[in-house]
Amino acid sequence: MDTGFEKVGVTSTEPTNPTIMPISTSTIQHPTPQHIPDFSQIPLVSPTLTPSHASSTPLPPPHISDDLRQQLDLPDLPIVNCLARARIPTTQGPEIFLHLYENNIDNKEHLAIVFGEDIRSKSLYKLRPNDTQQDRMTRGAYIGKLFPGRTEADFDCKLNKKLQFDNQTGEIIRERDTTYCDPAIVRIHSECYTGETAWSARCDCGEQFDEAGKIMGALGHGCMVYLRQEGRGIGLGEKLKAYNLQDLGADTVQANLILRHPADGRNFSLATAILLDLGLTEIKLLTNNPDKIIAVEGKNREVTVLERVPMVPLAWSKDGEEGIKSKEIEGYLSTKIERMGHLLEKPIKI
Repeated sequence: MDTGFEKVGVTSTEPTNPTIMPISTSTIQHPTPQHIPDFSQIPLVSPTLTPSHASSTPLPPPHISDDLRQQLDLPDLPIVNCLARARIPTTQGPEIFLHLYENNIDNKEHLAIVFGEDIRSKSLYKLRPNDTQQDRMTRGAYIGKLFPGRTEADFDCKLNKKLQFDNQTGEIIRERDTTYCDPAIVRIHSECYTGETAWSARCDCGEQFDEAGKIMGALGHGCMVYLRQEGRGIGLGEKLKAYNLQDLGADTVQANLILRHPADGRNFSLATAILLDLGLTEIKLLTNNPDKIIAVEGKNREVTVLERVPMVPLAWSKDGEEGIKSKEIEGYLSTKIERMGHLLEKPIKI
């Protein structure tokens, strides 16, 4: 199914081990499903913060007081470090710059899919001891575009632009001529193998990924933070079990609860830390989820969401000719609205 901006090569980057070790199934801990109850009687773990309503135009985000923000017990920000950045030409035209991150709270390789060469990572560009210009070009800490014979990372002779650095800290000086400084459009996207790679019609994750890419490509700047938290944080194996429970009559929230997982176990503090590393402190967030706005802004509102940009399913658009059409997607979207407070409204069918 072609939804426009195809997935730009984001597959698993987990390192593989060529030596296959035998696994004893007796040592693997699997959550034991609870006895399957009457699905209609299962409550949501936490109440939604904002009532559901629909809009197709950018809106100011919901206002949350500092007192309420502190009560939500948002996690502290992790430490992130950008290991590498590379230019990726895409099948749809716009180039992206793929950033790969490590962090101090898990061993997963989270990504930032950046539209615009001049959005720069502080950790990647920071001068390092014994750093050579070749080292910097190899890890992607350069300005402009690489070409055969280029010898300097910090100066592009074709653009006549040079990066400047703080003499004491070695950090890049963010000058408007060389580094993007305006509010950017951002999507925080959690990995979804089934929706992005296996053509699943159970969710709209792949469609949202493609549409966000279209928007950012058209604007010339933007960032998709791609977090490795499959199945709202429960992992692919548990997600497949949840699908079976959904076929037995549960909705997406109920299935997670039956498997003894939270309705939504994702952690967006990594996204906040990555945005700060990229210098994106004021953003326009592509989301229908009001809780995600609060989580991405962080405990101390380190990032400011200036606008919420809705993501209306293509099948719910005016003509309704495109997009995903299945009974499963209708149930999935209904659950998001009715049980998770997402800011959408079902189209009226006449």
